[in-house]
Amino acid sequence: MSTPTPIRAQELQQRLEAGENLQLVDVREPMELELAKLQQPVIHLPLSSSEQWIGSLHEHLDPERDVVVLCHAGVRSWQFGCWLMEAQGFPKVWNLQGGIDAWSVEVDSSVPRY
Repeated sequence: MSTPTPIRAQELQQRLEAGENLQLVDVREPMELELAKLQQPVIHLPLSSSEQWIGSLHEHLDPERDVVVLCHAGVRSWQFGCWLMEAQGFPKVWNLQGGIDAWSVEVDSSVPRY
């Protein structure tokens, strides 16, 4: 079974600052995204609305580029990352350990915790 590679918030920040062409995918609910979000643009694919975007997944994501998945604490994003790798054949998937909450604690305290 393929699983996403864990990435810590500080490592993700370094990769973003270095200008890496990462696809950031946020699988949280719209309300969660409004509460706390990264300053960087994200592709918002809420898991509860998967029936709306699953058929056009490859229009949203490029399987040739690294994908970094995030959620609130890192559990839903890990599950989504596993699915991307196993069912969709994405080879380079990363999971933000601790999710947006870890980002708030370790990188950017202006991102609200909830």
